[in-house]
Amino acid sequence: MQRLRTMGVAPISVAEVEVGTGLSTEIKIPGFGKGVGLKDLAIMSRQMATMTSAGLSLLRTLNILSEQTENKELARILTSIRNDVETGISLSESMGKHSTVFPPIMINLVKAGETGGFLESSLNSVAGNFESEGKLRDTIKSAMAYPTIVLIMAVVAVIGMLTFIVPVFEKMFKGFGGELPAPTMVLVVLSKAMVWLLPVLVVGGTAFAVWWGKNKNTERVRKVVDPLKLKLPVFGPLMTKLAIARFTRNFATMIGAGVPILQSLNIVGETSGNWVIESALRKVQESVRQGKSIAGPLSLEPIFPAMVTQMIAVGEDAGALETMLSKIADFYDQEVQATAEQLTALIEPLMIAFIGVVVGGMIVALYMPMFSIFQYIK
Repeated sequence: MQRLRTMGVAPISVAEVEVGTGLSTEIKIPGFGKGVGLKDLAIMSRQMATMTSAGLSLLRTLNILSEQTENKELARILTSIRNDVETGISLSESMGKHSTVFPPIMINLVKAGETGGFLESSLNSVAGNFESEGKLRDTIKSAMAYPTIVLIMAVVAVIGMLTFIVPVFEKMFKGFGGELPAPTMVLVVLSKAMVWLLPVLVVGGTAFAVWWGKNKNTERVRKVVDPLKLKLPVFGPLMTKLAIARFTRNFATMIGAGVPILQSLNIVGETSGNWVIESALRKVQESVRQGKSIAGPLSLEPIFPAMVTQMIAVGEDAGALETMLSKIADFYDQEVQATAEQLTALIEPLMIAFIGVVVGGMIVALYMPMFSIFQYIK
C-alpha cells in the first residue's frame, strides 16, 4: 500500500494472489533465456538519468523502468532493486548483488554519483560508455559474421560430400576394377574414417565447448589465450586496438565521474577484456601507490603504442588526463572501424577462393577416375 501511495495512487482494497501459478506460470528453459545486454543497460541508464533529472524519486523511477523495459530478466532485477531501495539499501549496493548483470564499472560509477550527488551525470556516463562499447561490438560482429558463416558452410559441405557422395562413387569405381588415382584414394580413406571421426568430433567439440564456457574467464586460461589473441596474423592488430579503445574509454569515464584513481585502475583492468592489459595495469597501480606516474609503467608494455603512452604522459602533466584518454578512445574507435572494414573486404574474396579450392578439389578428385574409365571397361 505504501508503494502504491508513492506512485500517486490511493489503494481502496488490496488482496494477495499467488503469482506464477496455473496457466500464468512462466516456463524457463536453461540456456535459452534472453540475458541482459549492453544495449539494455545503456537504455536503462539513459532513461534513469532522464527521469532523475526531471525530479522523479528513485523509487518511482525504478518502478517505471521495471514496467517499461521489454527485457523480462532486467525487469525482474529492477523490481528486486526497487525492493532493496525501499528498505534503505543504496542503489549501488543493490546493483552489486547482481554483479553478473551489472558490470563493475557501472556499479562503481553509480556509487560515485550517489556519494558526490551527481547520479544523473554518472548514469549518462554509463549510458555513453555502453553505447560506444555496443557500437564496437557490432562492428566486430559484422566483420566476423561473413567469414564465420562461409567457414561453417564449407565444413558442412566437406562433411556431407565425404559422408554421402564419396561412398557412392567408390562403389561405382570398384565395379570397373583397376587402381584409383591418389587424390581419389585420399577421399575414400577420409570417407571411411568419417564413420568414427564424425562422432568423435561432435563429442569432442561439445566437451570442449562446455569446458571453455566454465574456464575461459579463469586466470590460468587467460594467461595463455589472451596473449595469443594479440599475436594472430590477421585479427591480432584488431584485437589490440579494441582492447586499447575499451581501456582508455573506461578509464576516462571513471576519472570523469570522480572515482579514485587506484580504484579506477583496478576496475578498468578487470573490464579491459584482455589479461595482458590487466597485468600491465597492476604494475601501474604499484607505480601510482609509490607516487609515480601512470605513463611510465605503460611505456614498458609492448601492447601500448608510443602515441598512447605519450598522450597519457601529456595528460598527466597538464592535468587533463580525462580529455587525453577520451581522445585516445575516439581515435582507436575509428581505427577499429577502419580495420574491420578492411578485414571484411579482404576476407570475402579469400573465403570464396578457399571454398572454391576445397570443394572444387574434391569434385576433381572424384571425377579423375572418369578420365581412364574406358580402360577399366576393357
